[in-house]
Amino acid sequence: MVENKETINQEEEDFIENDEDMESFAELLDSTHKALKPGEVVKGTVVQRTPDSVVVDVGYKSEGIIPLAEFGEDADKVDVDYEFDVLFEGTDNETGLVRLSKRKADQQKVWNGLEEEAIVEGRIVSRIKGGLSVDIGVNAFLPGSQVDLRPVRNLEKLIGETFEFKIIKLNKRRGNIVLSRRVLLEDERERMRGETLENLEEGKVVEGVVKNLTDYGAFIDLGGIDGLLHITDMSWGRVNHPSDILAVGDKINVKVLKYDQEKERVSLGLKQITPDPWESAADKFPVGERVKGKVVSLTDYGAFVELEEGVEGLIHVSEMSWTKRIKHPNKLLNIGDEVESVVLAVDADNRRISLGLKQIEPNPWDVIGEKFPVGTIIEGQVKNITDFGIFVGVDEGIDGLVHISDLSWVKRIKHPSEVFKKGDTVKAVVLNIDRENERFSLGIKQLASDPWETIPQRYRPGTIVKGKVTSVTDFGIFLEIEEGIEGLIHVSEISKDKIDSPKSFANVGDELEAVVLNVDNDDRKIGLSIKKLSDQKEKAEVDAFLGAQREATSSLGELLQGAMKNRTPDEDQND
Repeated sequence: MVENKETINQEEEDFIENDEDMESFAELLDSTHKALKPGEVVKGTVVQRTPDSVVVDVGYKSEGIIPLAEFGEDADKVDVDYEFDVLFEGTDNETGLVRLSKRKADQQKVWNGLEEEAIVEGRIVSRIKGGLSVDIGVNAFLPGSQVDLRPVRNLEKLIGETFEFKIIKLNKRRGNIVLSRRVLLEDERERMRGETLENLEEGKVVEGVVKNLTDYGAFIDLGGIDGLLHITDMSWGRVNHPSDILAVGDKINVKVLKYDQEKERVSLGLKQITPDPWESAADKFPVGERVKGKVVSLTDYGAFVELEEGVEGLIHVSEMSWTKRIKHPNKLLNIGDEVESVVLAVDADNRRISLGLKQIEPNPWDVIGEKFPVGTIIEGQVKNITDFGIFVGVDEGIDGLVHISDLSWVKRIKHPSEVFKKGDTVKAVVLNIDRENERFSLGIKQLASDPWETIPQRYRPGTIVKGKVTSVTDFGIFLEIEEGIEGLIHVSEISKDKIDSPKSFANVGDELEAVVLNVDNDDRKIGLSIKKLSDQKEKAEVDAFLGAQREATSSLGELLQGAMKNRTPDEDQND
């Protein structure tokens, strides 16, 4: 029994001794691991890599796992033994693993290096209320008013862009950072402004960037100072709007036309860099030369044709056609048309060139007289009717005028439309051709003889006529004695008795009889009388009676003479 007791005691002593060794081992193990505090940044080493994460040893009693996504663009470089800084966040009681973060370690290093007024580089990542979010290693706020020198309407277009910024507010405790890009741009602008003003002088060619476009020109940033490039100084040619030749952001060379140092105003010119094309216009476009160009503008009075950049000529509406009456140039030309014309005149001093379009073709008026000499009978359509006559188509583009006075010898025509309408085919006689004034005169009444040539013989004074009343006036009655031929019965020749007014004696349409008093062939007037009609009738009856008597006496004498001629000599002797 004693022996067994001793054996048990020995085992107890061995256990106790072993237990003490275990405690010493644990203490030794604990002493070999770092004493880490949450929030501390330590070195970590990759001991294992998986497709989407790495196992990291930080010298603690257990490892931690970090997603590869936290390494960003360096994820492909990460492999076993890769060392980097990590933030110790504590131990996960459930898994026994430590919680580690590379991203937070990087951010903490950034925060430790930040201070107000510092210049940092960052990338704009998103649009937020009031401005933009910028990644400078940590998230920072860029107010909209601090993005550029001028307000930016579309902030979204800057997302993804990388710029330098200045920290204007920093609160590490709250984790707030406010940035400004505008401050840096203003500093740079001021620096460039000083350099620009030192070197700026009239007549100098400088480089600039188109900053803004308006209807009247463009503002050019010369480096800290803006100059105005007026639309009239952009090109020797026609510019409808600055956007036709410039765009915001374009780099261009311009000439300093005027510089006001006190007001710091600069006038610029773009066209002045090249020679003025009008200086050689007279040599390039001599009078009589055929030239080609593009129609760039149409007005009521003509068309402007660009012969070369900066040089335009005017085709006046009167120089567009030999024969057509062009009411507006758009009836013949359109903007953009390529046309050929003839140089008529050049005034380089006043920057004017007169062009002719009709001169490309021969003038039909030069040969119209040979083709249709005076006296030629033509046939054509009525093209137009006016108060003073009708226009008849004679030849291509040439119309002849039949004046209202040449429509009829005898008819009273108040308006040509009483007799003709457009499209009627008529015959006429060529009366006159005025080549200089381009006038072609025709006559229709000249196709027949003038009835007034025989009027004096057919209506001698004393001739009794019948006709229809065509008009009654205060001074007399007009009586048509044949178609188109009228005579006037003056109020004094109406009756032997006194009458108050011709209108009480006759009405239009009444048939009357009168006697011819006189005929004025020059003025084409016939004087008639009713008052002398009875006297003329009596005279006519007497004349008729006397004529009959004379005719009877003449017949008796002729009978006696005939009888005497038939007598024989014996009968004469017996008598």
